[in-house]
Amino acid sequence: MGLLNIIRRMALREKLPIREIARRTGMSRNTIKKYLSAGTIEPQFMTPERQSKLDPFAEKLAGWLKTEAGKSRKQRRTLKQLHADLLVLGFDGSYGRVAAFARDWRADRQRDHQTTARGTFVPLSFRPGEAFQFDWSEDFAVLGGERTKLQVAHIKLSHSRAFLIRAYLLQTHEMLFDAHWHGFRVFGGIPERGIYDNMRTAVDRVGRGKERQVNMRFLAMANHYVFEPAFCNPAAGWGKPLVRHWFEPNGGGQIEKNVQDARHRLWQPMPSFPNLAALNDWLEQRCVALWSEISHAALPGSVADVWATEQAALMPLPPAFDGFVEHSKRVSPTCLVSFERNRYSVPASFANRPVSLRVYPERLVVAAEGQILCEHVRVIERSHQLPPRTIYDWRHYLAVLQRKPGALRNGAPFAEFPPAFKQLQDLMLRRPGGDREMVDILALVLHHDEQAVLVAVEMALAEGVATKTHVLNLLHRLVDGKTIGGPDIDTPQALILQREPKANVERYDGLRARTAGGRHAS
Repeated sequence: MGLLNIIRRMALREKLPIREIARRTGMSRNTIKKYLSAGTIEPQFMTPERQSKLDPFAEKLAGWLKTEAGKSRKQRRTLKQLHADLLVLGFDGSYGRVAAFARDWRADRQRDHQTTARGTFVPLSFRPGEAFQFDWSEDFAVLGGERTKLQVAHIKLSHSRAFLIRAYLLQTHEMLFDAHWHGFRVFGGIPERGIYDNMRTAVDRVGRGKERQVNMRFLAMANHYVFEPAFCNPAAGWGKPLVRHWFEPNGGGQIEKNVQDARHRLWQPMPSFPNLAALNDWLEQRCVALWSEISHAALPGSVADVWATEQAALMPLPPAFDGFVEHSKRVSPTCLVSFERNRYSVPASFANRPVSLRVYPERLVVAAEGQILCEHVRVIERSHQLPPRTIYDWRHYLAVLQRKPGALRNGAPFAEFPPAFKQLQDLMLRRPGGDREMVDILALVLHHDEQAVLVAVEMALAEGVATKTHVLNLLHRLVDGKTIGGPDIDTPQALILQREPKANVERYDGLRARTAGGRHAS
């Protein structure tokens, strides 16, 4: 810059001719003319483009770097490994060329993230009870000693910024409905509007502008809770920030910042619980506690203080939305229905018939002909490497056992008998006809309380009389309320009979003598 400034000063200030400037500076007249005519402040030197050995592999290497950036530090491939993989593809350049490309790629990525990737948005404000926001994220937790990938639902009031985080194994409709109910329950009411990203569980198809084809089941939930769903516009500057970049004084967004803060406050270190229900209980308690610890960025007081004033503007809670997803199924000849690679038993009377499977986050309900047939705890297996599971209820097969008692010996559903039933079965199947008697005892649960039948069996085993007749006798005495196996009563002396009654057959003979011919009157 100094030399060019001198040339311009000589020409424009001192009015020296080009010849004199060339003499004083030692530069050619043509060079001086070029710089003066261009009017530039700093000379720019053109660097010729040179073909690099890495150019044919640049796109492949950039894709690898992007993939590895999304992995944890321990799982990433090193640059030496990437260089070795490029050599296999035909690259014959040095490791230094790959390392230089990686440095430039990371610098460009960081620059984009700090500038254009962040976007520019308009500050937003909401009145009490006006809106809430909902979004999903992914995190990990240790459940039952195993590291588990979770789908985490974030729901947040736009005015008070009270929030709730709830974890699920899947990101499906029934999970979405369940997350809304728990959020409204914790908030103590329902705002007027819900703001969403264009998630697949809510929007079937995104059209032009604000056109959306909303999922009918999601719309039924919104109508039940009486709030208006609003969705982001991917083409507009105001839409995406609604969920991803809600205004905060520090530049972050409400939901996105909530996700980031949650990772530091709730997921680091990684939480460990025996099951998902225990984790969600802890998350709810922790979120409510954080309301009092976090200051509201726009209003005086904490989040809990602002939430207390916002509650009056929320619509009171209606009954919970029956948020199941319904599937039509046909029961197999073995009395099973399939769902998510697993199979669940159904009462035998509905074998080979169509039924309705209602899917909830934690349970499955089978219905048909306007009645509930059975209910199972839902089993969710994230790994396809594990074999499918079959969940039996032995009671569903009692009707089959009454026709085929021999199936009791090797029937898979009967491996889950209570211990008392299994012990009784071992004893009875050793005797001829014992399978039929065992089936008759099991069938008692169709007409009596199962716990009462189980107690009668335990008493029969304890007395060493494992027979059908004895079990029936004990069960009837239990049902009738009679005392079984009571303590011995020590009768007081005053209650003892002085003259105990005796059998006197002579009185009968006397009656016979009074009849004509010594015969009893008929």
